[in-house]
Amino acid sequence: MDKVNLKDKLARFSERWSPRVVGELNGQHVKLAKLEGEFVWHHHEHEDELFLVLEGTLTMRLRERDVVLAPGELFIVPRGVEHQPVAGEGEVHVLLFEPASTLNTGNLRNERTVDDLERL
Repeated sequence: MDKVNLKDKLARFSERWSPRVVGELNGQHVKLAKLEGEFVWHHHEHEDELFLVLEGTLTMRLRERDVVLAPGELFIVPRGVEHQPVAGEGEVHVLLFEPASTLNTGNLRNERTVDDLERL
């Protein structure tokens, strides 16, 4: 067991929309990701997702409304809810907390799907 410095872990990669695992507990992954621009509309059939904004502004588009998150704010997307994360101007850093089985693109498979997550 060792402490995790989020700033140091974020400095170890530059790819956008490619989460990295920084911790694991009770079948859940703690992930860091850098986001820029829009992601795809998708949903997760069996998993809830927690997004905690560390830096920048993230808009979580839902079909019925948008939720804007600033640093220090979090939002939980319930399983089955279609959503589209959109980074504000520049790069956004987020911490994700979700079951280890969660695929980043949920019910879709495309060029942004990451099957094998790197551990930092």
